[in-house]
Amino acid sequence: MRVTGVDDDLEVICHRPILKVWFVSMYDTWHEVGDRVYVRRHRSFDLNTGLVVGDDGHCLVIDTRGSHREAADLIEAIRTVTPGPWTVVNSHAHFDHCFGNALFRPAEIWGHVRCAEELETHGERQRAGMIDYRPERREELEEVAIVPPDQTFAVTASLDIGGRMVHLRHFGLGHSDNDVAVHVPDAGVVFAGDLVEQGAPPAFADSYPLDWPATLAAMLAEMPEDVIVPGHGAVVDRAYAWAQHDELAVAADLAERAHVEGLRDLIGRFPYPEDVSQQVIARAFLQLDA
Repeated sequence: MRVTGVDDDLEVICHRPILKVWFVSMYDTWHEVGDRVYVRRHRSFDLNTGLVVGDDGHCLVIDTRGSHREAADLIEAIRTVTPGPWTVVNSHAHFDHCFGNALFRPAEIWGHVRCAEELETHGERQRAGMIDYRPERREELEEVAIVPPDQTFAVTASLDIGGRMVHLRHFGLGHSDNDVAVHVPDAGVVFAGDLVEQGAPPAFADSYPLDWPATLAAMLAEMPEDVIVPGHGAVVDRAYAWAQHDELAVAADLAERAHVEGLRDLIGRFPYPEDVSQQVIARAFLQLDA
């Protein structure tokens, strides 16, 4: 999850020296980024949802948005592409990716085992936190039935989506403890969830900064595709993802040094704004002190 806004008319490109993004300022419409693989980028939280359509119209829906109302809008959009049944996967347990789950039942909803645990244990806390942050959306958030994934796995799972194999993989701790990458090898596309973000710094509130670089590197090593769909922002390439990895590695190294040396001379060297850097440090210190 992230709460950074975006300009409705102008794509915000972050400070990384990145070479390619796939589309700019095209919200709430489907964009085909591989053979029958679609991305819909939403103004709300600049969130990406994904759709993989099989040979018989059966589809895989990647993330369900942040409320029943947003999910209903997504379903209407899906029906412009395929009338077939769906399977769902949650990239991780943050509300903006999965609070729409209830509207997709009784279909299977896949996620990491800790995604289900997180929603069962802390889903109501997420709801309360968002009501505090966005009180104007209280009614919308209060009507949500929090539905965790009912199909879970620890490391890997493979789904047959209308004759197309799609692979789900958990590579380790990163943006959260339950991030799932979705690999569509016959289309050359990876949905990275919030392991990769575009248009704003990565979100560190529930993160594991010391592990995130290695987790992202493992994903890029195992999934060599050049089309990478981040959890938020424009679709990117491997150069972007590796540059983000390098920033994460710098941040992890600086956080470890700050744990020993103190912050005074290091805070300005982080590759993020100071408020984001402070969050990196806080999460890294939790790991180091544990």
